[in-house]
Amino acid sequence: MPSTPPEGEPAPADGALPTSALEHLGDRSFAVYVHVPYCATRCGYCDFNTYTADELGPGVSRASYADQAIAEVRFARTVLGDRDLPVSSVFVGGGTPTLLPPGDLGRILAAVRDEFGLLPGAEVTTEANPDSVDAAGLQRLRDDGFTRMSFGMQSSAPHVLAVLERTHTPGRAVQAVAEARAAGFAHVNLDLIYATPGETDADFAASLDAATSSGADHVSAYSLIVEDGTRLAARIRRGELPDVDDDVAADRYMQADEALTAAGLEWYEVSNWARPGGECRHNLSYWRGDDWWGIGPGAHSHVGGVRWWNVRHPSAYAERIGADASPAQAREVLSDTDRRVEDVLLRVRLREGLPLGLLDGAGLDVAARAVDDGLADPAAYALGRVVLTRPGRLLADALVRDLLD
Repeated sequence: MPSTPPEGEPAPADGALPTSALEHLGDRSFAVYVHVPYCATRCGYCDFNTYTADELGPGVSRASYADQAIAEVRFARTVLGDRDLPVSSVFVGGGTPTLLPPGDLGRILAAVRDEFGLLPGAEVTTEANPDSVDAAGLQRLRDDGFTRMSFGMQSSAPHVLAVLERTHTPGRAVQAVAEARAAGFAHVNLDLIYATPGETDADFAASLDAATSSGADHVSAYSLIVEDGTRLAARIRRGELPDVDDDVAADRYMQADEALTAAGLEWYEVSNWARPGGECRHNLSYWRGDDWWGIGPGAHSHVGGVRWWNVRHPSAYAERIGADASPAQAREVLSDTDRRVEDVLLRVRLREGLPLGLLDGAGLDVAARAVDDGLADPAAYALGRVVLTRPGRLLADALVRDLLD
């Protein structure tokens, strides 16, 4: 089952935000995230807030989700008031959003457009399991205003997919990219997972080759994380599989960066590479600390230093929405110190870099040593930013701790 939600203070039933959160609303980019929490099956490594049909309980179904999400979009408009707040990006994630009919996803997007408006050239993305879409469905999504597809490929090796308990057909992700391109999608992403137990260098090389030759202009590559409570964690604990090897994961990262760079994709965040212009603007909004409203069960939101998260189970979410109440379970109001810490945590991962002005005296000393140690780029440092080198990206988490200590 999904992991335990964070703690926080009670969120008001009317969704009202502190005046301080609304004071600068519109000064930053505003995005909308839509969480569709349904999956046909649960992958063995997955710790996301997702539910299969037999986990939904009585009275809850995928058929009612679009209407509930649209109701929350309208609720968000009421809470945020009538100021001009056009949306810069919409990201529909999950779960497997494309288990919903394309028309339902189109209706949710239309509600966002009707309530808030979309900036010219706004980025509109949906994730998809490659087996959950076909050419006709992709064309419908494109016609309804989606501009970007993100497919979960994970690996091209059948035995690696089997360890992950991924059920999509090997090779289908590459076919889906071609179908998305034919439908008119300018931007297509493939997600890869590396360092899965049993994966070889050759397996990962084949996955990288498939991804770079597919026509996708964006690749996300993440080391496998073994989350407590998952079936994968239980198998490792029982000794059925070896644990993830950190040294192997580091080697795989280097392998990914070399192959993707050689194919013309440039890193713009530690785990994301794109051809110029193909960067995911929605994800950049998260890393830059912009504002966004999260729609759906378990979705997180952030507006003006206030972060809140919705009740996680679809039945509890439906009950709140049906009562015209906020679906928020709890929230936290971030202090200036909290916001600075988050800025450092997130911005240092970006190729555009971390402004040195966000660091205190000790942090500035650490940044200078990072340059001397080859972990940060000296030219960027001279211009007032910390930009990680490839070795620095491998040690990003440790470096962040040092910058903040």
